[in-house]
Amino acid sequence: MKKNVLIIGGGIVGLCSAYFLHKEGHNVTLLDKSDISSGASFVNAGYITPSHIIPLASPGMILKGIKWMFNSSSPFYMQPRWDTDFFKWSWYFHKSSTKKKVALAIPLIKEINILSRELFTAIKNTGDLGDFQLERKGLLMLYKTDAEGEHEMEVAKKASYLGLEVNSLDKKALNKLQPNLTMDVKGAVHYECDGHTTPTEFMKKMLDYLKRSGVIIKTNEEVTDIVTDNGRITTVITDKTQYSPEEIVLAAGSWSEKLSKKMNLKLPIQAGKGYSINVARPTRITIPAILMEAKVAVTPMAEYTRFAGTMEFSGINDIIKKQRVEAIAKAVSQFYPEIEINTKEIGDAKSGLRPVSPDGLPYIGKCSSLKNLTIATGHAMMGWSLGPVTGQLVSEIISDKKTSMDINGFSPNRKF
Repeated sequence: MKKNVLIIGGGIVGLCSAYFLHKEGHNVTLLDKSDISSGASFVNAGYITPSHIIPLASPGMILKGIKWMFNSSSPFYMQPRWDTDFFKWSWYFHKSSTKKKVALAIPLIKEINILSRELFTAIKNTGDLGDFQLERKGLLMLYKTDAEGEHEMEVAKKASYLGLEVNSLDKKALNKLQPNLTMDVKGAVHYECDGHTTPTEFMKKMLDYLKRSGVIIKTNEEVTDIVTDNGRITTVITDKTQYSPEEIVLAAGSWSEKLSKKMNLKLPIQAGKGYSINVARPTRITIPAILMEAKVAVTPMAEYTRFAGTMEFSGINDIIKKQRVEAIAKAVSQFYPEIEINTKEIGDAKSGLRPVSPDGLPYIGKCSSLKNLTIATGHAMMGWSLGPVTGQLVSEIISDKKTSMDINGFSPNRKF
């Protein structure tokens, strides 16, 4: 049955939700408080990563966070601040960081990533968006120390047990796979199961397709209030007008928690800021990589090589901290001695806010207290990778169809 659906949020999750809902025959309106040209969906590493089977909330992460709290250039940084929402989230994160909970999360993360990887291919094969970069060269986990190498080997064993394609490479094998490139590393783990894209290209083409197809896109329009009555959302009020849709999708990324409070919901989310630097000069890098000790992502995109990294919990803001960008640039030179990121490239760095749930798993599903609200947010570092599958799951939920996978583990109603 055709429904009138309002999507709040124009990141990859919102756009993919609009795509699949439109394909299902629904009338779709999408609104975003920005012009949909910046943010996490535009500045991320573009990875499609079945290999990322370990959630952010894992044993030892809180201790690392405390250790790095006073180092503003560290890969994982929690800015000291008095914020009750952050305190609650941190406590939930701590409770989620157990071996048992990680073990339960691993197969879920693998399955949803595999589904999304195939949907990226399916979207490309439709021709709806025209041509866009979608490559399957895998992901190299480059390490300098035996300790990091051994740690990643343990993850690789789990990935291999789950059926993911993964190989261990010594320096000789790595140089053969990635020739004509100097790398100061001991070796790598190669997750052949992974792919990559250029986010700015995909987002623009998806947005253009939706507009051509009759999806109503409202930009620079901010939700100011949400009215509920008798277990349903009746009205969504913005700074320009108001809407009374049959179904609402909350896909507002890091702003989802703030909006959830307008509906008296508890949706723990913290904004995890990431930074990226684009280098348009030739780098000879042809395969995506993560520089393990530095936690920096490297992606050869359509018109440049992107270097991205950090997870900074400092609240919702667009402040770019120069020392954090410089830490990324420094790491690049340490792993690739012939590549030096210049002052202009550092100055042109961009940032984006990733919505992070306390257990590292996204919120995907119906809200138990508001019958016409579907929540799709909290994807942390997997937002790009999981955009298409989240969109399909949202469409299946609203269309009253059986979902493509069991999504109980992603329930927005789960307790921490």
